Amino acid sequence: MATGLYSKHLKDRKKLYLRNTVLIIILIVLALISLFPIVYMIAWSFGPAIEAASTSYSIFPKSWSLDSYKAFIQFNQYSLRWLWNSLVVAVVVVAGNVVFAGMAGYAFAKIDFKGRKFLFYMVLMAMMIPYQVIQVPLYILLVSKFQLSNTYISLILPGICTSYNIFLAKQFFASIPTALIESARIEGCGQFKTYRLIVLPLSKTILAVMAINTFLGSWNNFFWPFLATSKDKMFTIQVGLKTFKFANGTLLSPMMAGACISAVPMFILFFSLQKYFLEGVTVGAVKG
Repeated sequence: MATGLYSKHLKDRKKLYLRNTVLIIILIVLALISLFPIVYMIAWSFGPAIEAASTSYSIFPKSWSLDSYKAFIQFNQYSLRWLWNSLVVAVVVVAGNVVFAGMAGYAFAKIDFKGRKFLFYMVLMAMMIPYQVIQVPLYILLVSKFQLSNTYISLILPGICTSYNIFLAKQFFASIPTALIESARIEGCGQFKTYRLIVLPLSKTILAVMAINTFLGSWNNFFWPFLATSKDKMFTIQVGLKTFKFANGTLLSPMMAGACISAVPMFILFFSLQKYFLEGVTVGAVKG
């Protein structure tokens, strides 16, 4: 009897070991597939700083050097300004969303005003509209009508307060006890003072998540800056990298060098704030 139980236990352990081994192999393969574009980018950033046709690409460069990084800086007099433009736009957009989307989310969650549900439904509807659909009316309004092309205003204004961040803030603020806010009002605090002294200290996590996600989205945005800018000095880094591609060839290594430089803030942000990234997965699921 004992021998039979031991044999059954041994078979179960072998099956579990085999299953875990298969899962590990699958995960390793998927990880390698996911990381390959990053490895390809980093490898070719050390390739030769010469124009190459698309048919001559290989997985790894045949010669390795730092010339492509120097070529990226010297390719255009505004190469480093592209990084500055991206930083300015991303920081201002982050600040706008933290301030305006945060206050809007608080109003929807804790202030009872006429038309609140209707306006919140409009915010939800705005979330359902694909990003590319609104680019045409935005272009007509900001670029054609108000002549704001090649300005920081045109790059910043469309993302200064997004419907997703309003929804995210509203869902979080709804979880804050109303009694706490009412106690502050009894003590004589107005809406702004209550928000500043009571709500904000309790909302560092959601505001950090909003800031991180917004910075990533703004820094990596290509489509709208491509439409809103036509002068080299106002390109963001993502649009500027496009200039390394020509009709019959591409300065592949300098372009990859620029991509590596532009990815540095993302790596720093991710590895230093992993905790907030993980919290951001569930923070919007709070019942409102």
